[in-house]
Amino acid sequence: MRKLYGVLFLSLGTVLMASALTGCAGGGSDGRRIVRIGHNQATDHPTHVALLEFESYVESKLGDKYDIEVYPSELLGSQTDMVQLTQTGAIDFCVASNSILETFSDNYTLFNMPYLFTSSEAYHDSMDDEAITGPIFDSTKKAGFEAVTWIDAGTRNFYTVSTPIQSPADLKGLKIRVQQSPTNVEMMRLLGGSATPMGFGEVYTALQSKIIDGAENNEMALTSNGHGDVCKYYSYDMHQMIPDILIGNCAFLDGLPQEEREVFEEGFAVVNQVERAEWTNAVEAAKEKAENEQGVQFLYPDTAPFQEICVSMHQTLLEQYPDLKPFYDAIQVHNQEHMQNTEGGT
Repeated sequence: MRKLYGVLFLSLGTVLMASALTGCAGGGSDGRRIVRIGHNQATDHPTHVALLEFESYVESKLGDKYDIEVYPSELLGSQTDMVQLTQTGAIDFCVASNSILETFSDNYTLFNMPYLFTSSEAYHDSMDDEAITGPIFDSTKKAGFEAVTWIDAGTRNFYTVSTPIQSPADLKGLKIRVQQSPTNVEMMRLLGGSATPMGFGEVYTALQSKIIDGAENNEMALTSNGHGDVCKYYSYDMHQMIPDILIGNCAFLDGLPQEEREVFEEGFAVVNQVERAEWTNAVEAAKEKAENEQGVQFLYPDTAPFQEICVSMHQTLLEQYPDLKPFYDAIQVHNQEHMQNTEGGT
């Protein structure tokens, strides 16, 4: 059945992509401007739920002018494909992993650093800090797109088909799918695994056919994307907290009249708020389902050995990209604030 769905999605995706490429700037039969948004998650994922709320919000304000269409599950192509389609204006928005955006702007390398944030609270405060995110989000404008909001993607951890990961030594010789990012490839090299970059939509088949031994992602990948059907060990090494980013085509955004742009900006805030509200409950539900229905075993290794191996990447990053140091330092302030709050019991 999964193979059949894959064929159907591929066929539908081809049709939709052709439609997007040939009619992206045109209106529908009712004269409204069609606004296409693509992402790679399933329809029960918080990202999709949040984008549907965006659709409802914008259409409640501007429904006589815009028809928002949300395409889940890579129906418009892989994340890399969708970023390129957004860049050219073939589609208007897409959700992209920060790791993919690293290939368009070195500034995004910062958020890919393993163990950059000391807690979820510090991560959220840093991403909400416009002094940090503003310049980074604007850094791809020359490429034709810009970030309009960030989306919580939780903590990334290793999960494997048959090898429990209790220490970095357990990764030796394992082929682990990583996002298509130089930083992630280097992280795996340091940890002793073999990095295998590939699109997210290819991961299930690669795990099933044992082309790869595991992957790294948040808990939702186990259930929404079925990876827990194959992988039976999920290890909380907590190596990254990487946001997903909603990006928009600059020509479309810049062409909006001021009052309409304000409605879209309000809609972007809705995406962020709804997705974050949905995330915690979705993760808990995913863990329960993975453990009780899919037979996934959750492991809690000491994260210190993983951190010690990866910490050298921080200094290398700052030496290679010295312009990122003010943003890095600002994140450390948020880290320190939350560490003090924890120590103080507040």
